[in-house]
Amino acid sequence: MNSKLANASILRLDNQLCFALYSANLAMHKLYRQLLKTLDLTYPQYLVMLVLWERDHLTVSDIGERLFLDSATLTPLLKRLETAGLLTRTRAAGDERQVIVALSKEGRQLRGKAMQVPEQVFCAAACNLDQLSALKRDLETLRTNLGQSA
Repeated sequence: MNSKLANASILRLDNQLCFALYSANLAMHKLYRQLLKTLDLTYPQYLVMLVLWERDHLTVSDIGERLFLDSATLTPLLKRLETAGLLTRTRAAGDERQVIVALSKEGRQLRGKAMQVPEQVFCAAACNLDQLSALKRDLETLRTNLGQSA
């Protein structure tokens, strides 16, 4: 193959890793939008709830670290979840600059309703468990490598 053809194919949309990730992300968000309607959560709100269902009473910065989000992005999400009655935000006693986020009774109860979501995503993906585990590992490696390069 001559170098002009090779150079031309390098800029084809279908040859772009970023587009494969972007379009898969769009499809994933579309699926989650449907699944999360019954929980009355957006996808970013669902991610916050997942973090809190793993470990309650976290600081905003702890949640941000887990989700790779800064507090300016996270704070409006938390405010909406608080308004919905799913969590509370209080200033830390020892350091008033820190805000502690805790699940409310309703937030803890929502966990039971959310238990069906991962299985529905697994079914929609139409892959076996080994394939999805390998894909997840590869994406985490890619995220780490790109984060170190940025």
